[in-house]
Amino acid sequence: MNLMGIDIGTTSVKTAVFNDALEQQISSTADYTLDSHGDTVEFDGEKYWEIVKAEIEKAKASVGVDALAVDTQCETLILTDEYGTPVRPAIVWLDNRATEEAQIITEKFGHKRVYEITGQPEITATWPACKLLWVKRHEPDVWDKTKKIFLLEDWILYKLTGKFISEKTLQSSTIYFDIHKAQWWDEMLDFIGIDRKMLPALYSSAKAVGEYDGMKVVTGAIDQIAGAIGAGVIRQGTVSVMTGTTMVIFMPSETVPEYDEKSIVPCHYNYDDKYCLLSWTPTAGMALKWFRNALCENFSFAELDKLADSVPAGSDGLTFLPYLCGSTMPKYNPAARGSFTGLTTEHTRAHFVRSVMESVACMLKSNLDYLGLDVEEIRAMGGGANSPFWCQMKADMTGKRLVTLKNKETACLGSAILAGVGTGVFESVEQAAKVIELDKIFESKGTDYTECYERYLNYDKILNI
Repeated sequence: MNLMGIDIGTTSVKTAVFNDALEQQISSTADYTLDSHGDTVEFDGEKYWEIVKAEIEKAKASVGVDALAVDTQCETLILTDEYGTPVRPAIVWLDNRATEEAQIITEKFGHKRVYEITGQPEITATWPACKLLWVKRHEPDVWDKTKKIFLLEDWILYKLTGKFISEKTLQSSTIYFDIHKAQWWDEMLDFIGIDRKMLPALYSSAKAVGEYDGMKVVTGAIDQIAGAIGAGVIRQGTVSVMTGTTMVIFMPSETVPEYDEKSIVPCHYNYDDKYCLLSWTPTAGMALKWFRNALCENFSFAELDKLADSVPAGSDGLTFLPYLCGSTMPKYNPAARGSFTGLTTEHTRAHFVRSVMESVACMLKSNLDYLGLDVEEIRAMGGGANSPFWCQMKADMTGKRLVTLKNKETACLGSAILAGVGTGVFESVEQAAKVIELDKIFESKGTDYTECYERYLNYDKILNI
C-alpha cells in the first residue's frame, strides 16, 4: 500500500510517497512565490489547491497512491462564502498587518488568560484571531460575505473531500481554540464576532475523513508535528532539532506547563491528543550561510567544516552571538544584533567559522537548559544535520546523544505515517515509528565546552539587552 505525505511549506509544496515499510518511492517539490508588500503577505487560495492537485496527479501517474495526509503551517487564513469560493486572497501566516488588533485582544484578555486557555504565551498579529478582527474592522464588505473560515490544511481537506473539517493541532495558534477541552473558545469567538457555524468540525489527527480520486484522505498535523513524527520523536525524553535557516526544538509533553510571564515558549495540541512544546530561534543555519556568502564565498560548507576543525574547541576565546535577526528564546529581544567578541591578532578565518558554529550549539544548549526537560536524545534534522562535525559539536556541547535520520523529508514521512494509521496500515504512530531508520549516532566524546558556553552566556547578558 502506498502512502503519500504532502508538506505545504511557506514557498513550496513537497510530496513523497512511501510503501507500507516506509521506504520512499518518489518525491518532488513545487515552488511558488508569495505576494508580499511590507507587512502584507498574501497568496491566491485557489492556487494552493492547483499546486497540490498537480502534485497528487503526478505522483499517481508514477507509482499510485492509496492514502494521503497533508501537513501545513498553522496560521494561513482563507475566507470563503457559503459555497466555498474565496472572498479575498489568502492571508499568509507571515502577514503582520494586524498589530493594532493584537493589542486590542491583549487589552481585553491579557497574556495569562490567553495562555491558560490556548497555550500561546504571546498575542501577535500573525494569529488568526487577530487577522479575523482586522478583516472585520478594515474590510467590512469582505467580512459580510465570509461564511466559512479555513486554515490551509482545512482548505486542502475541503478541496479533497468536500467536507468542512479541520484537525486540532492546526488550531492551536488561532487563540480561539481551547487546548484543554479540544474545542473552540467561545469567549474569544464572541469577542471577535465569529459564529461557530463559520468554523469547521474538529477531528483528531490520523482520522480517515473521505476519499479523493480513489485515495483515502486522512487528517494530518501541523508541519512541525509531522516532522517530529517522521523523526520518531513521539515520547518525552526525545526531542527534535531542526537546524535550517532557523532552529526549531520540538518536545512532546504530557501537560501544559504553568504560565510563566517570562516565557514565550508555546504549547500546542499534539497528534496524540496530548501536548508539545515548540522553541525556536530566528537564526541558526542562516548565520553560517551569511558568513560563507559574505566572507567565504569560495568555500563549500564541507570546506568550512574542515576549517573549523583545525582550531580548538572554544575558538581560542572568540565568541559569536548569532542574533542577525534579533533573539527570541530564551530571551525575547527583536532589537538584538549579532557580534564577534574577544578578537585578537591570533584569530584566523577558521576561528571565525568555528565560533559561528559554536554559537548555534550554545543556543541549542541554552534553550534545552531553559526548558528544563530531561532530554535523553536529540534527533537532528535540516541542513545542519548534514555536517558530522557540527552534529558532534552539538552532542559534546549538550552532553546528549544526537542522531540523524536516513530519510530527510521527515514532514512528508510523518504525514504518510498519519495516513497509514488512519487507514489501518499501522496500529499506531508509535508502531510505525519503530520502522524509522536512523543514520548516524553521535555520542558526547567529552570535549569540554564549559568555558565556551559560560563565555557565550556572559556576553549574551552584556550585549543582548
